[in-house]
Amino acid sequence: MKWGHREKSVGVGMMRKRSFTSSFRLHPSCFPVALLVFLFAAGPSLAVDRIRIAVSNPNMPNLTAAMAQKKGFFKDENIDAEIIRMNPNVAVTALSTGDIDYCQLFGAVVGGAIAGLPVRVVAGYLDNWPMTLIAQPELKSIRDLKGKTLGISSFGATPDVAARLMIKQSGIDPEKDIKVLALGSDAARLTALKQRVVDVVVISPPADTQMEKQGYRILARAYELFSFPYLGLGTHTRKIKEKPDEIRRVIKATIRANRLIRDNRDEAVRTLIDWGKVEKEFAYASYDALRNLFNGDGAVPEEGLKLVIDQARHSAKVTREIAPSEVVNLTFLREAQAELGIKAR
Repeated sequence: MKWGHREKSVGVGMMRKRSFTSSFRLHPSCFPVALLVFLFAAGPSLAVDRIRIAVSNPNMPNLTAAMAQKKGFFKDENIDAEIIRMNPNVAVTALSTGDIDYCQLFGAVVGGAIAGLPVRVVAGYLDNWPMTLIAQPELKSIRDLKGKTLGISSFGATPDVAARLMIKQSGIDPEKDIKVLALGSDAARLTALKQRVVDVVVISPPADTQMEKQGYRILARAYELFSFPYLGLGTHTRKIKEKPDEIRRVIKATIRANRLIRDNRDEAVRTLIDWGKVEKEFAYASYDALRNLFNGDGAVPEEGLKLVIDQARHSAKVTREIAPSEVVNLTFLREAQAELGIKAR
């Protein structure tokens, strides 16, 4: 009230401007306090971390980051996230060089760590693989694949590993009895199947349902044969040292996203349709097939991790034992779980 009364008593124009300015002149001793007030007020905006997260495809298995972005969970943690599609080998290289901050490709990050790259898994999103072998209509079973050609994303990536494990389950040696072509994205693999460049591809939902509708044959689904962590969160060891708080906040946001995916079918499907540009029918089919694979705590199952490590060792021809600490760091996951009130498995 005193400020308003003083303005009126001074007059208008430049006199009023000079009087207003002079009334806010600070004594030098007030500057430290004023600076603290300014920093406190500006704190949230200064704390925003801009990050880049790589995903392999805009599909149901990769939905975690997209859901965290759409529902504002990243924003709640003062994070501005950019989601980028990358092939697994490119993503892990970009992660190791610092060109991206995080990567959802669990198996590729583990393989990179075993190969000596400065990357680690810090959380898990899917406790099993949603990979499917889908083949030409005339092929009736995995055993019919002997001497055939398989289309994968890239050598050593999770789809490659999943396909080889599924084929091995049937008694066929995937190293000797199958020809393998690295074709890149889901779309490239499906095109190759349609053009009969390959006999079978390994693919994620909802593409498997779409192709089955067109007459192609589903030979096997990985999660029906074995347990194997599929997607999670990987980052650079430098970020682990320099930005542990950011990692904890990213994990919190993505755990919340996973829980929403599990608990809200319609919201998850709407997000998948908008992000993945898939038809409603296939989005629901994809959700129903994979919903139970999303965990609600970000945990990395110990036995499943051992399988991933063993497979990555085999692919890289590494003979020595690999300790879990060489590929994962779950310190920030436990902190995030505690803040969210989640009991660790």
